[in-house]
Amino acid sequence: MRPRLVNVKIIMMFHPKFTITSTILQNIGQIEASKAIIDASPIIPAYEKQFQQDAIVRAVHYGTKLEGNELSFSEAAQVIEGKKVFAAKRDIQEVINYRQVMNYLENLLNQDKSKTNCYNQEVLLQIHRLTVEKIVPPDQAGRFRQVQVSIRNTATDELFYRPPPPMEVPYLIEDFFAWLLSPEADKMHPVLKSGIVHYVLAAIHPFTEGNGRTARAMATLVLMREGYNIRRLFALEEYFDRHAEQYYNSLQAVSFQPGELSDKDATVWLEFFTTALRDELKKIEDKVRQLSSDIHLKKQLGDKQIPLNERQIKLVEYMRQYGGLRIADAKEIFPMISDDTIWRDLRKLIAAGIVEKRGSTKGAYYCLKN
Repeated sequence: MRPRLVNVKIIMMFHPKFTITSTILQNIGQIEASKAIIDASPIIPAYEKQFQQDAIVRAVHYGTKLEGNELSFSEAAQVIEGKKVFAAKRDIQEVINYRQVMNYLENLLNQDKSKTNCYNQEVLLQIHRLTVEKIVPPDQAGRFRQVQVSIRNTATDELFYRPPPPMEVPYLIEDFFAWLLSPEADKMHPVLKSGIVHYVLAAIHPFTEGNGRTARAMATLVLMREGYNIRRLFALEEYFDRHAEQYYNSLQAVSFQPGELSDKDATVWLEFFTTALRDELKKIEDKVRQLSSDIHLKKQLGDKQIPLNERQIKLVEYMRQYGGLRIADAKEIFPMISDDTIWRDLRKLIAAGIVEKRGSTKGAYYCLKN
């Protein structure tokens, strides 16, 4: 058996250190509130599927864009749909790979949601293997790095961070998963646990390439496994990309050198991470509020699912917010839509028992049926 030539601090059980600041506390409260609304909102199945697909495209596009991928959002969407795109082969392959990672996470949870089968080294290595397929040599895919790496600012060539030596990586990962399966981790709020997973894997930097995507995927797995699937509608990657400088700076602030795994304070990063999830869920909450039916519509429909189009949903939402509408109001909502189309939409809502018409034809008023 080979000796463990590592610093004593590194082979000790990992215990993350952070402070629950008012920012983190407020963020968690808002995350819980948005999650409750999103989970409880009645969304027409076709729209929920559409939102889920949009979340996948955003996760894949912005998750690879953070690493320098040059495909546009629409190009990434086309690649995911299997359409031909004329672009750099590597950029296309990165998008294909990260979509496969998303598929893997979903299949993993569908097959077995047990903690031990989700939180282990084999899962981590498979995520990495899928992330870098056909991008790095086969002997580097799904294997820990064997060389020392340095992370530099691409603009200034300034040393950004020097991860732990390669010989220490297996033991750091071993300690990390021992913590993730521990009673201590079980007691931690899932959002904080996910944030810790992200920062530790980014700091260990266990692979020659694909570390960021692998860390983000593993953090997403934790959220999904711990009851924060949130109907698969969220994509933290978009927030990270839109705030890339803050993202990397907050990670750098908590990145550790050899011997510091249990000493580094992760508060700065967790403030950023919880802010990202708070804002992403608030955006989804607003979208769900706008496009989903309210409690009156839910009562009216019962267990039925009425296939409403986006215009019809907006008409219902307007009636809920303002008590009702006249044709003139509908024309203001849809200035480019013909009167005949608006009439057809209203007639469908009336036929479905959702809306009732009051008054004469010219002065008719449409409101939600009680």
